[in-house]
This record gives sequence, structure tokens and C-alpha cells, in this order.
Amino acid sequence: MIHSVRFICVLDTNVIYPLLIRDLMLWFAYYELFTPKWSQHIFDEWINVMGRKGIPEEEITKRIHIANRAFPDAMVYNYGQLITSLELPDEKDRHVLAAAIKTNANIIVTENLKDFPEDYRHLLV
Repeated sequence: MIHSVRFICVLDTNVIYPLLIRDLMLWFAYYELFTPKWSQHIFDEWINVMGRKGIPEEEITKRIHIANRAFPDAMVYNYGQLITSLELPDEKDRHVLAAAIKTNANIIVTENLKDFPEDYRHLLV
């Protein structure tokens, strides 16, 4: 069993958007079962999904603020230069892998396994 704040997980948009999954993941992080990481690209996707689902701008801003306030060290910076050097079936997923590499993450938590080749599957949950 993994029980360490040193165990770093990059949370992809598709596990941050659904309320139940997000609450569960952030509850685990709150109790220090892992250290959550995300990027501005991931949050931009989250903002886009919330907007498409009709969530008011004020509520979107509130959710982003709460996540960053609860986990002030979760945001990954300076990963942009890695994005273009990575090869994935879907170019839109390269930023997730780049954030994981930059932060030396143990895993990426995603529901999007199909767009990560076998070489990266050991990083995915």
C-alpha cells in the first residue's frame, strides 16, 4: 500500500472534472496518501469542460481557487519546453506527460489510457 506524501500523482482533467472522483482524490491527498500535482494546461481544460457544461463563470473561478488554496504546491511550472519534445498519439495529452516528467511524478491518474503508448503505461492509473 502506498502511504506517503512523497508519492506524487499528476491528476488529469478527466479525474478532476467529475465531482465524485475529484472529491475522492482530493480527500486522499488531504489525508496525505499522495501529493497531487496539476498544471495550468490541465486547469485550462477543466475550465473549458465546466464552461461547456454550463457552470457559471463565478463558480468556475471558485472551484479553481479552492483547489489551489487547498494544495498550494500542486501547480507544476516550467514544463512547457518539454511538451514539443514528447511523442504521444494525441498531441493534446503531451502537456500531462510533460508535467509528470517535470515534477518527477510516480503516476498520472487518468481515464485516458488509449492515448498513452505502452512505454508510458507504467506511469498511469
